Amino acid sequence: MVSIKTVAVLGGTGNLGPFIVQELVAAGFTVTGVTRAGSTNSTPKFPDGLAIKSVDYESVADLTAAFAGQDAVVSVVATAGIAAQKVAVDAAVAAGVRRFVPSEFGINTRRVGGTPIGSILAGKIAIVDYLKEQAAAHPAFSWTGLSTGLFFDWALERGTLGFSVKDKTAIVVDSGNEKWQASNLPQIGRAVAGILSHPDATANRYLGSASFNLSQNELIALVEELAGTKLAVTRVASADIQKKGEEKLAQGDFRAFIDFLHVHNFADGAGNALAPADSVNELVGLPYEDLRATVESWLKKSGAL
Repeated sequence: MVSIKTVAVLGGTGNLGPFIVQELVAAGFTVTGVTRAGSTNSTPKFPDGLAIKSVDYESVADLTAAFAGQDAVVSVVATAGIAAQKVAVDAAVAAGVRRFVPSEFGINTRRVGGTPIGSILAGKIAIVDYLKEQAAAHPAFSWTGLSTGLFFDWALERGTLGFSVKDKTAIVVDSGNEKWQASNLPQIGRAVAGILSHPDATANRYLGSASFNLSQNELIALVEELAGTKLAVTRVASADIQKKGEEKLAQGDFRAFIDFLHVHNFADGAGNALAPADSVNELVGLPYEDLRATVESWLKKSGAL
């Protein structure tokens, strides 16, 4: 039976990392932040007193030393650093780390191979494949992949969900009835803590987590009810969005990812809501969250209520 007590968090200084660190600390893990040497974005977002090691992410020797004595490594490196995780995996194996959680935390990359969005996420797909190889070769080493769907609270705050209360407008893909997976950032942190608290049940598995599954129409109806206003809805076809994304990608414009993401989540028949059988929520007893409370909190914070 594996026991995980010490956790190194790699690259945890961006939007998501601090929430993962906070929830790991709250769950009783001893956490060390492993930051990139020379990074200007480091300790201010970490809790006071957290151990910090600054290393060369391209050095197996540096990372092996940083991971010494760690039971698990959680990688939260940004997209630009995804390929460099291979070095971190090699270092984790060399240091005797028992569990590696790669930087997934979005859509389920196991389901998009061979698609345009999968080509953009090829680095993530390759890292999970490599983790599977390393776990097979080193029985004491294991991994867990975690998809979380859209970062819901983050997307609300940045206005990237296709509607505006201020302008009273909304853009809806296809019918707007398709359910999709979404997670608030603190919930993702709790999911990671749940995985590491249940290491045997989550070993060598690709799982999903969510705050809730919802549709665009459900979200718009809730916003209208709470804000006391009607949104003028413009409907767009997912096929047109997909075509626009493919045209961008053909020109080397990786902003196509946003188009592909909207199709992945919102298109009729996409089927990417989180199924109970794939849910770490069910496995580790992590409660789902209240969509209404999340939206109401955001509306108050944004001054719409």
